[in-house]
Amino acid sequence: MPHDDEERSGGFASPPCFAHEIDPAYFDPLAVDPQQALDVARWRKSERKRLLAARLTEDAAARTRLADEISVELDRLIAPAKNHIISLYWPFKAEIDLRAWMRSAFDKGARIALPVVEAKHQPLLFREWTPDVPMERGIWNILQPAPSASLTPTIVIAPLVGFDPECFRLGYGGGFFDRTLAAFSTRPMVIGVGSKIGAIPSIFPQPHDIPMDVIVTGKGEITRRNTSDTA
Repeated sequence: MPHDDEERSGGFASPPCFAHEIDPAYFDPLAVDPQQALDVARWRKSERKRLLAARLTEDAAARTRLADEISVELDRLIAPAKNHIISLYWPFKAEIDLRAWMRSAFDKGARIALPVVEAKHQPLLFREWTPDVPMERGIWNILQPAPSASLTPTIVIAPLVGFDPECFRLGYGGGFFDRTLAAFSTRPMVIGVGSKIGAIPSIFPQPHDIPMDVIVTGKGEITRRNTSDTA
Protein backbone atom coordinates (compact mmCIF):
# COMPACT_ATOMS: atom_id res chain seq x y z
CA MET A 1 0.00 0.00 0.00
CA PRO A 2 1.53 3.33 -1.01
CA HIS A 3 2.35 5.97 1.57
CA ASP A 4 0.49 9.27 1.58
CA ASP A 5 3.32 11.06 -0.20
CA GLU A 6 3.34 8.41 -2.92
CA GLU A 7 -0.37 8.91 -3.49
CA ARG A 8 0.13 12.67 -3.79
CA SER A 9 2.95 12.15 -6.27
CA GLY A 10 0.90 10.07 -8.68
CA GLY A 11 1.05 6.59 -7.17
CA PHE A 12 4.78 5.94 -7.17
CA ALA A 13 4.74 2.83 -5.01
CA SER A 14 8.13 1.59 -3.90
CA PRO A 15 9.30 -1.88 -4.91
CA PRO A 16 12.05 -3.21 -2.65
CA CYS A 17 14.89 -2.25 -5.01
CA PHE A 18 15.91 -1.67 -8.63
CA ALA A 19 17.15 -5.21 -9.24
CA HIS A 20 14.05 -6.19 -11.20
CA GLU A 21 14.71 -3.34 -13.65
CA ILE A 22 18.24 -4.40 -14.60
CA ASP A 23 18.41 -6.91 -17.41
CA PRO A 24 19.79 -10.16 -15.92
CA ALA A 25 22.08 -10.33 -18.95
CA TYR A 26 23.95 -7.33 -17.50
CA PHE A 27 25.70 -9.68 -15.13
CA ASP A 28 26.85 -11.95 -17.96
CA PRO A 29 29.78 -10.34 -19.81
CA LEU A 30 29.12 -12.61 -22.80
CA ALA A 31 25.46 -11.54 -23.12
CA VAL A 32 26.08 -8.06 -24.60
CA ASP A 33 27.58 -7.85 -28.06
CA PRO A 34 30.88 -5.95 -27.58
CA GLN A 35 30.64 -4.17 -30.93
CA GLN A 36 27.09 -3.03 -30.23
CA ALA A 37 28.12 -1.73 -26.82
CA LEU A 38 31.04 0.15 -28.38
CA ASP A 39 28.80 1.64 -31.08
CA VAL A 40 26.28 2.82 -28.48
CA ALA A 41 29.04 4.32 -26.33
CA ARG A 42 30.43 6.24 -29.32
CA TRP A 43 26.97 7.46 -30.29
CA ARG A 44 26.21 8.58 -26.76
CA LYS A 45 29.47 10.51 -26.56
CA SER A 46 28.64 12.36 -29.77
CA GLU A 47 25.02 13.00 -28.76
CA ARG A 48 26.08 14.17 -25.31
CA LYS A 49 28.45 16.69 -26.87
CA ARG A 50 25.72 17.96 -29.20
CA LEU A 51 23.13 18.32 -26.46
CA LEU A 52 25.51 20.07 -24.06
CA ALA A 53 26.44 22.56 -26.77
CA ALA A 54 22.77 23.20 -27.49
CA ARG A 55 22.05 23.70 -23.78
CA LEU A 56 24.78 26.31 -23.48
CA THR A 57 23.12 28.38 -26.22
CA GLU A 58 19.90 28.74 -24.22
CA ASP A 59 19.24 32.19 -22.82
CA ALA A 60 19.97 32.54 -19.09
CA ALA A 61 16.62 34.24 -18.52
CA ALA A 62 14.86 31.35 -20.24
CA ARG A 63 16.67 28.89 -17.96
CA THR A 64 15.52 30.88 -14.94
CA ARG A 65 11.91 30.78 -16.13
CA LEU A 66 12.22 27.05 -16.73
CA ALA A 67 13.60 26.53 -13.23
CA ASP A 68 10.56 28.37 -11.84
CA GLU A 69 8.19 26.19 -13.90
CA ILE A 70 9.94 22.99 -12.84
CA SER A 71 9.80 24.11 -9.21
CA VAL A 72 6.02 24.42 -9.43
CA GLU A 73 5.78 20.92 -10.92
CA LEU A 74 8.04 19.48 -8.22
CA ASP A 75 5.85 20.98 -5.50
CA ARG A 76 2.86 19.32 -7.13
CA LEU A 77 4.58 15.94 -7.58
CA ILE A 78 6.32 15.75 -4.23
CA ALA A 79 4.72 18.20 -1.76
CA PRO A 80 7.95 18.39 0.33
CA ALA A 81 7.41 17.46 3.96
CA LYS A 82 9.22 16.18 7.06
CA ASN A 83 9.09 12.55 5.93
CA HIS A 84 11.10 13.28 2.78
CA ILE A 85 14.85 12.98 2.22
CA ILE A 86 15.40 14.64 -1.14
CA SER A 87 18.61 14.38 -3.15
CA LEU A 88 19.22 17.33 -5.45
CA TYR A 89 22.39 18.66 -7.10
CA TRP A 90 24.59 21.73 -7.24
CA PRO A 91 24.22 23.06 -10.83
CA PHE A 92 27.02 23.34 -13.38
CA LYS A 93 27.32 23.41 -17.19
CA ALA A 94 24.07 25.39 -17.52
CA GLU A 95 22.00 22.83 -15.62
CA ILE A 96 18.62 23.92 -14.32
CA ASP A 97 19.29 25.79 -11.07
CA LEU A 98 16.92 24.46 -8.42
CA ARG A 99 18.72 25.90 -5.40
CA ALA A 100 15.80 28.21 -4.57
CA TRP A 101 13.43 25.22 -4.61
CA MET A 102 15.95 23.26 -2.54
CA ARG A 103 15.83 25.97 0.13
CA SER A 104 12.03 26.02 -0.07
CA ALA A 105 11.83 22.24 0.43
CA PHE A 106 14.19 22.57 3.40
CA ASP A 107 12.00 25.29 4.91
CA LYS A 108 9.00 22.94 4.59
CA GLY A 109 10.76 20.35 6.71
CA ALA A 110 12.32 18.04 4.13
CA ARG A 111 15.88 16.87 4.66
CA ILE A 112 18.12 17.69 1.70
CA ALA A 113 21.06 15.68 0.42
CA LEU A 114 23.64 16.36 -2.27
CA PRO A 115 25.47 13.59 -4.16
CA VAL A 116 29.20 13.18 -3.62
CA VAL A 117 31.69 11.23 -5.75
CA GLU A 118 34.16 9.51 -3.43
CA ALA A 119 35.68 7.03 -5.90
CA LYS A 120 35.43 6.13 -9.58
CA HIS A 121 33.24 3.15 -10.47
CA GLN A 122 31.49 3.35 -7.10
CA PRO A 123 27.96 4.50 -6.16
CA LEU A 124 27.47 8.08 -5.07
CA LEU A 125 27.20 9.00 -1.42
CA PHE A 126 24.70 11.57 -0.18
CA ARG A 127 25.68 14.21 2.38
CA GLU A 128 23.12 16.34 4.17
CA TRP A 129 22.77 19.95 3.04
CA THR A 130 21.44 22.83 5.13
CA PRO A 131 21.67 26.56 4.39
CA ASP A 132 24.58 26.93 6.84
CA VAL A 133 26.47 23.69 6.16
CA PRO A 134 30.19 24.15 5.32
CA MET A 135 30.80 23.53 1.61
CA GLU A 136 33.92 22.34 -0.22
CA ARG A 137 35.00 21.75 -3.81
CA GLY A 138 34.62 18.20 -5.05
CA ILE A 139 35.14 16.43 -8.35
CA TRP A 140 34.71 18.72 -11.39
CA ASN A 141 35.09 21.58 -8.88
CA ILE A 142 31.41 21.32 -7.89
CA LEU A 143 30.47 22.50 -4.42
CA GLN A 144 29.36 19.81 -2.00
CA PRO A 145 28.80 19.57 1.78
CA ALA A 146 31.94 18.96 3.82
CA PRO A 147 32.37 15.39 5.13
CA SER A 148 29.52 14.38 7.41
CA ALA A 149 27.13 11.51 8.00
CA SER A 150 25.49 10.25 4.84
CA LEU A 151 21.75 10.05 4.14
CA THR A 152 19.65 7.63 2.10
CA PRO A 153 17.27 9.60 -0.13
CA THR A 154 13.62 8.72 -0.52
CA ILE A 155 13.47 10.98 -3.59
CA VAL A 156 16.25 11.51 -6.12
CA ILE A 157 16.15 14.51 -8.48
CA ALA A 158 18.75 14.28 -11.23
CA PRO A 159 19.72 16.72 -13.99
CA LEU A 160 19.37 15.59 -17.60
CA VAL A 161 21.66 15.93 -20.58
CA GLY A 162 19.19 13.96 -22.69
CA PHE A 163 16.20 11.69 -22.22
CA ASP A 164 13.85 9.50 -24.23
CA PRO A 165 10.10 8.72 -24.10
CA GLU A 166 10.76 5.65 -21.93
CA CYS A 167 12.31 7.87 -19.22
CA PHE A 168 15.86 6.69 -19.79
CA ARG A 169 18.42 9.37 -18.98
CA LEU A 170 21.52 10.36 -20.91
CA GLY A 171 24.01 11.73 -18.40
CA TYR A 172 27.66 12.70 -18.48
CA GLY A 173 28.99 9.21 -19.15
CA GLY A 174 30.48 8.33 -15.79
CA GLY A 175 27.87 5.71 -14.95
CA PHE A 176 27.37 7.09 -11.43
CA PHE A 177 23.61 7.51 -11.72
CA ASP A 178 22.75 3.93 -12.74
CA ARG A 179 25.37 2.46 -10.41
CA THR A 180 23.89 4.40 -7.51
CA LEU A 181 20.29 3.46 -8.27
CA ALA A 182 21.23 -0.20 -8.56
CA ALA A 183 22.83 -0.05 -5.10
CA PHE A 184 19.73 1.21 -3.27
CA SER A 185 18.17 -1.44 -1.04
CA THR A 186 14.85 0.43 -1.09
CA ARG A 187 13.84 2.17 -4.23
CA PRO A 188 13.46 5.97 -4.09
CA MET A 189 11.22 7.97 -6.38
CA VAL A 190 13.45 9.15 -9.24
CA ILE A 191 12.79 12.40 -11.13
CA GLY A 192 14.78 13.79 -14.03
CA VAL A 193 14.75 17.56 -14.66
CA GLY A 194 15.97 19.59 -17.57
CA SER A 195 15.09 21.36 -20.79
CA LYS A 196 13.00 19.67 -23.46
CA ILE A 197 15.86 20.50 -25.82
CA GLY A 198 17.31 17.24 -24.48
CA ALA A 199 14.47 15.10 -25.83
CA ILE A 200 15.69 12.37 -28.20
CA PRO A 201 13.90 9.34 -29.70
CA SER A 202 16.01 6.85 -27.73
CA ILE A 203 19.23 6.67 -25.75
CA PHE A 204 19.53 3.06 -26.97
CA PRO A 205 19.32 1.71 -23.42
CA GLN A 206 21.77 -0.98 -22.43
CA PRO A 207 21.15 -3.75 -19.86
CA HIS A 208 22.63 -1.68 -17.02
CA ASP A 209 20.53 1.44 -17.72
CA ILE A 210 17.76 2.15 -15.20
CA PRO A 211 14.82 4.39 -16.18
CA MET A 212 13.50 7.24 -14.09
CA ASP A 213 9.93 7.37 -12.81
CA VAL A 214 9.14 10.78 -14.26
CA ILE A 215 10.82 13.53 -16.24
CA VAL A 216 9.93 17.21 -15.76
CA THR A 217 10.88 19.71 -18.46
CA GLY A 218 8.65 22.70 -17.70
CA LYS A 219 5.11 23.76 -17.00
CA GLY A 220 2.89 20.80 -17.81
CA GLU A 221 5.75 19.03 -19.57
CA ILE A 222 5.91 15.68 -17.78
CA THR A 223 6.90 12.26 -19.08
CA ARG A 224 5.99 9.25 -16.96
CA ARG A 225 7.52 5.82 -17.20
CA ASN A 226 5.28 2.97 -18.32
CA THR A 227 5.27 0.70 -15.27
CA SER A 228 2.85 -1.90 -16.58
CA ASP A 229 5.68 -4.39 -17.09
CA THR A 230 7.21 -3.87 -13.64
CA ALA A 231 4.16 -3.73 -11.42
